[in-house]
Amino acid sequence: MSTPIIELKGVSKRFSKKLDFAGKLAQKLGVPVKEETVHAVDEVSLTVNKGEVVGLVGESGCGKSTLGRMVAGIMPATSGEIRWHGRELGSLSGADARQAQLQTQMIFQNPYASLNPRMRVADIVGEAPLVHGLTRRGEYDTYVDDQLRRAGLDPSLKRRYPHQFSGGQRQRIGIARALAVQPEFIVCDEAVAALDVSIQAQILNLFLDLRRELNLTYLFISHDLGVVEHLSDRVVIMYLGRVVEEAAAEEVFRNANHPYTQALLDEVPRIEVRKKHFAGIKGEIPSPLNPPSGCHFHPRCPHAFDRCKIERPALREIAPGHRSACHLNDRS
Repeated sequence: MSTPIIELKGVSKRFSKKLDFAGKLAQKLGVPVKEETVHAVDEVSLTVNKGEVVGLVGESGCGKSTLGRMVAGIMPATSGEIRWHGRELGSLSGADARQAQLQTQMIFQNPYASLNPRMRVADIVGEAPLVHGLTRRGEYDTYVDDQLRRAGLDPSLKRRYPHQFSGGQRQRIGIARALAVQPEFIVCDEAVAALDVSIQAQILNLFLDLRRELNLTYLFISHDLGVVEHLSDRVVIMYLGRVVEEAAAEEVFRNANHPYTQALLDEVPRIEVRKKHFAGIKGEIPSPLNPPSGCHFHPRCPHAFDRCKIERPALREIAPGHRSACHLNDRS
């Protein structure tokens, strides 16, 4: 079996808020104040193979965007290993580190905030490939035109600024910018969430076309299970910083194992069930400042029992290619 493009081993991310002067003084006076730590990602292990589309799903605040940023090299992990083609990212230097950064690109959620408003589209798309020697000054305009066409934009608009485009067009500019450095792996962070439904379909079809044309690999982050089902080969479900289930897309939608995954699927509206009452998951997602002990989902799980409150369930294989982290699997 070939080496995965990206491999995560026990990756965690913590954000700590240090005590200011007043906090330190209060602590010395006996006030029970302490540093706050957000447990954004908690010991996640994951692989993405070449040519694959992996969908990463979870509620807002579960840590999926933070995980995507670590995979893309935008922020470092607090602990654990992130490997690129079998080599640890932190150990790369010089040309190897630059190559890894270029080969892994990210498309951001908000097309209104991810583009520099002071730069023209030609510079947004063409600056990085020019700096990294992927094109020369004499070929610059032609290179930029090719990238815009590939993303479904008219090259005659390249002298405009981002505010002169619609949301769907801006997202296409973001796609063209990512493709301009000739990556092999793209992290899509809620890349269609801010777009109208009709535009979402266009962008999703564009992703599929680009995958076939360029043999791209995607980590597709979304809270929309319908989008993930349409695009992904394999689906990974996250809850409060942890992976709770992972399987082929068809298996997840046909035979979900974890109670959280089942609850997410039950909430998906379906046209053919007109009179069905859709009941949301009970309760709110707990704070990552103080996550629950044991299984993080136990305060909201209808099947929780005493063991769930004490012991963290291991993410283990329950069927070929299907992993789940639930103590209920030990009861069957």
